[in-house]
Amino acid sequence: MELPGGTSLFGAGSPCQQFPFVLRGSIRVSKVGEGRELQLYRVGPGESCVLTSSCLVGSSDYPASGIVESDARLVVLSRDAFDALMSRHAPFRRYVFSLFAERLADLMGLVEAVAFHRLDRRIAAALLGRGKTVPLTHQQLADEVGSVREIVTRVLKGFADAGWVRLGRGSIDICDAGALRRVASGAS
Repeated sequence: MELPGGTSLFGAGSPCQQFPFVLRGSIRVSKVGEGRELQLYRVGPGESCVLTSSCLVGSSDYPASGIVESDARLVVLSRDAFDALMSRHAPFRRYVFSLFAERLADLMGLVEAVAFHRLDRRIAAALLGRGKTVPLTHQQLADEVGSVREIVTRVLKGFADAGWVRLGRGSIDICDAGALRRVASGAS
């Protein structure tokens, strides 16, 4: 299956009918509520969506949404093929359960960050490791860190005033990655 960026792969409340394995591109899985979006995780090349696995195993509808972020190529298994592999193919079953273990650890990290880390730490961490120029709007960054745009803009302005970033339209230039690392680690 080939899907262009921006395509909705699944939405909250929709039935789960297939198991996608990403060959190229990425899918953003997020929960939307009260006008806000919280990114749960991304599914990249060589990965599968644990939420889809959970819905197929539990015969439930999707509790979140999946949007293709960048043009994607997927291999898709039907529900019947997924069920057959789960019941008869131990390596596939181990793969699916390893997805649960990996994503559960990721989600616990997200819960810890949202519950216990200050927003400046979460924003600094979200900016690191994406190159010199991060192509995100303030709203996209807010969605990713589980906040609102206005507060993210305020934190970014503080980073800019300190000379750590330069803000552009739809992008953020990293000027002092070391300072952002110190903030992300809680040292600053």
